Amino acid sequence: MEKIRIEKEIEVTGEYDLLVAGGGVAGVAAAVTASRMGKKVLLIEKTITLGGLGTIGLVNFFEPICNGRGTVVMKGLAKEMFELCIKKSYDTLPSEWKDLKGPGESATTRLETGYSVNIFIIQLTKWLKDENVDILFDTVVTQPVMEGGKCVGLVVENKTGTQFYKGKMVIDATGDADVMERAGMPTELGKNYHTFYASVTDLESCQNAIDKQDIHEIYAKKLWPGRSNMLGWFHPEDVPFWTPTAEHITDYVVRNHVDLIDSLNEEDRMTRDITELPHMPQFRTSRRLIGDYTFTTDDVYKHFDDSVGVCCDFSKKHYIFEIPYGVIHKEGFDNILAAGRVTSGGGWGWDILRVIPPCIATGQAAGAAASIAIDDNVAVNDVDIKKLQDVLTSQGVDIHFDDKLVDRELAPESECGMEKK
Repeated sequence: MEKIRIEKEIEVTGEYDLLVAGGGVAGVAAAVTASRMGKKVLLIEKTITLGGLGTIGLVNFFEPICNGRGTVVMKGLAKEMFELCIKKSYDTLPSEWKDLKGPGESATTRLETGYSVNIFIIQLTKWLKDENVDILFDTVVTQPVMEGGKCVGLVVENKTGTQFYKGKMVIDATGDADVMERAGMPTELGKNYHTFYASVTDLESCQNAIDKQDIHEIYAKKLWPGRSNMLGWFHPEDVPFWTPTAEHITDYVVRNHVDLIDSLNEEDRMTRDITELPHMPQFRTSRRLIGDYTFTTDDVYKHFDDSVGVCCDFSKKHYIFEIPYGVIHKEGFDNILAAGRVTSGGGWGWDILRVIPPCIATGQAAGAAASIAIDDNVAVNDVDIKKLQDVLTSQGVDIHFDDKLVDRELAPESECGMEKK
């Protein structure tokens, strides 16, 4: 293969305690946490919107933060951001959770909700501004600069040109593990199915919104040119499993855009419109860290000495997990942490960690761990776990679940997880 060599001298544009690559919910949670702990933080986002899959990916569904029997188990920033996403937006809360407190043990539904994509985007922007986080939009992280196992900063590209930002700590919240993979950290590619959907509004949905006095009804209809679901069902035989490469992403988008417009051929153009279109690939598991610990469904009901929070399985009621610190770091890389759907999960465990509430939980843990590592001048692997747990507890996080919430008859270990194609 023919190659060229490029050498470029880049001035240092800025210097921060923490550089966060990626402005999805995990990156936002990490940035807010570190800023609240007194750190100077820069969040770098490749688009001009925050929220990632949870906004421009149209996966605007805040998965459950309860145990399925009326008890909220995910707290801290997960609960704070749950409340934020519907503060000025419509919601789809179950009626028994309308006050967000729940009915206790009599619950028959889970605390989950839909929300407005656009309102949540601007809520997150204002929140970061209020929390004194610096934001750099329309900027792509191209390369971590490594000195052995330490990242001294990130090279970025934007309309200004090529820039370099120094950082004491770096958090990869890109959703694709771009920073970690380019830093030489061990990563694994996942299978991404041919899933693509958009929202369509027509006169009927508008009338439903008026009749029910519920604006959410105008977004209730979906068009699914990419018919595969998150388990791989209906994945076309002639379509590859998508990976985070420019070629695959382009092919994925072109195929779905063509199929989407063709699906409108028989519609009366004066009676409908596509009102929400995804502006990023709707990939769930593109690339993740192979960390010091790999989280799987075998970890259901386990307590970890290094737990940094509690999470649920969005697909099954009653299951409760603790998130070990080892899923967000890798020995030998002193100042890089993972947050969000790039954290170290295997099998269905990866799917449990990749949805909004656990993404926020790992973001909060990463932001707190990075701050402690800076204060104590240690590598992320050497962070005092008890200190980290105490900090997270002070921030409202439950480090361990209460064993009283475990019901093995309702949730036998043998039934944990879902089968993917």
